[in-house]
Amino acid sequence: MRIIAGCARGRRLKTRKGSQTRPTADRVKESLFNILGNRLQGAFFLDIFAGNGGVGLEAVSRGAEKCVFIEKNSQCVKIIKENLSLCQLQARGEVLQSDALTAIKLLAQKQQQFTFIFLDPPYYSPVLAPVLALLAERNLLLPTGVVIVEHHRRHTGWWQPEKWQIIRVKEYGDTRLTFFVPGRTVEENREAY
Repeated sequence: MRIIAGCARGRRLKTRKGSQTRPTADRVKESLFNILGNRLQGAFFLDIFAGNGGVGLEAVSRGAEKCVFIEKNSQCVKIIKENLSLCQLQARGEVLQSDALTAIKLLAQKQQQFTFIFLDPPYYSPVLAPVLALLAERNLLLPTGVVIVEHHRRHTGWWQPEKWQIIRVKEYGDTRLTFFVPGRTVEENREAY
């Protein structure tokens, strides 16, 4: 696994051994960042269920101002910190060792908001619906921000149409990227994606 583009391009990232994590495939990551394009410049990125931090690191390498990584596994947290150091991006990354719900509450208390919120939980995870509900409630998204969920294409029961509107869907085999905005901002953001 490597950084595809930007200031850390070509850097090989450390990953956790075994099958307990599922890093985002390079082709999915490349497509995601092609979609986000120049909107990454100066953006604030939140990487929930960060794993080895590959997606958030890619965002910062391509020009995001900062990324906050949320990961509860201590081994993965150590790897994210090592990867930030390998890419010389420590000053633009913050790592929270916590479950997603607790971390979202903490970020809301600090009144932090993000341009992009990326979620990549284990496929078919039951925690996705409560995390999205809390994100809608706690308003961590900037007015023109977007939530992106990487999930198995057959796992869709977590979507909450009363809170979120889908503005784009991309599929890569069994992997799907779904782009959401809060219902109240859908018209402002639909044209951008």
